Amino acid sequence: MDPKHELAYESLNLNYKFWLSDKEGKGIMGDGKWLILQKIEETGSLMAATEALGITYRKTWGDLKKIETALGFKLLEKTRGGKEGGQTILTEKGKKLIQAFTLFHQRIGKDIKAASDAFIKEADL
Repeated sequence: MDPKHELAYESLNLNYKFWLSDKEGKGIMGDGKWLILQKIEETGSLMAATEALGITYRKTWGDLKKIETALGFKLLEKTRGGKEGGQTILTEKGKKLIQAFTLFHQRIGKDIKAASDAFIKEADL
C-alpha cells in the first residue's frame, strides 16, 4: 500500500447508529435520548441536562413523554422547587434502560470496529 493510500485508510471510519423501535419500525429511542437520560442522571435536572446539551427543554420533555408512552413505564420522577429546589431523577426502570443501552454499545462497539476495519481494508479504501 502506498503511503498516501495508507493515510486515507487510517482516517476512515464506518459509522453506525442504533435505536429502539416498535414492531412497525417506528423509532422510540436512540443515542440522542440515551445521552439526555445520562445527562439527567448526572445532573439531577432536566433543565441542566438540556442546557448542557444545547437542546430545548420543552421539546425534550415531550420526547421523553413519548418514550414513556411507547415503553409503558415512567422514565423520570420530577419534584417541584421549594426550599431545596426541584429535581428530576430517573426511575429504577429508567436507570436500567440507560445501563442496558450503555452495555449494548460497549458489547457491540468492539465487533463493529473490527468489522469496519475489515470492510475498509477489503474495499481497498
